Amino acid sequence: MNSIFNLEGKIALITGGAGVLGSNFANVLAKQGVIVGIVSQSIEKANKTVAAIENNGGKAFAVQANVLKKEELEKVKDFIVEKYGRLDILINAAGGNMPGATIQPDQAVYDMKTNDLQQVVDLNIIGTMLPTQVFSELFAKQKEGNVINISSTSAQRPLTRVVGYSAAKAAIDNFTKWMSVELASKYGEGIRVNAISPGFFIGEQNRALLLKPDGNLTPRGEKIIDHTPMGRFGKPEDIDGALLFLCSDMSKFVTGTIIIVDGGFAATSI
Repeated sequence: MNSIFNLEGKIALITGGAGVLGSNFANVLAKQGVIVGIVSQSIEKANKTVAAIENNGGKAFAVQANVLKKEELEKVKDFIVEKYGRLDILINAAGGNMPGATIQPDQAVYDMKTNDLQQVVDLNIIGTMLPTQVFSELFAKQKEGNVINISSTSAQRPLTRVVGYSAAKAAIDNFTKWMSVELASKYGEGIRVNAISPGFFIGEQNRALLLKPDGNLTPRGEKIIDHTPMGRFGKPEDIDGALLFLCSDMSKFVTGTIIIVDGGFAATSI
């Protein structure tokens, strides 16, 4: 175990913790001695993630909650207080996109489905703001706590097609900065709020957009790789360093920051 991060015994909660990135975050933290809470609408998926962590010698627990329902999040908060007495880290990894909130090459912006757009905005923005609101109340009482949001490369540099997702993730950047000021200025320097902005990582939601069934790149995938100096898509473990840095006291004077992990995509021009 790498003691430089000094995370042994910390309590962390990860929304979307059963997803590709969320489950990787959970495993990385568990290896550092963190007790990890997996929040998911599917208790079966959450339990599967917990089992994988425990099989590797880590400690974890599963809780079922919808990040868009405050009363469910409040119940999770009560459970954590009763069982552990505190919370140290909140990672807002719940998020995602929907086809109806994107604009395909043969579509116009007028074709975008309002209901799908609303769901994308709600999941990514409200689904980050509500957990932060609920669990940062514990941080305020403790005078200590750490919030890590998940942004996207499309927040800093809007991408074609993903209009709803780009707008929602741009709001995450703004909220991260706003909340960092709100919490530190009112409750002390022990509370920090930052974000990680991943580049392009292959997941179930974007696999067909980036890869053909035979594994070769789609035209969209080719454009992305052409604009990524490192010449590949990200792997979940590529975020590990940024995650551990933000979770630990190594970043104790860092708040309101968005750390970009994208292989150089955001820095690329012609």
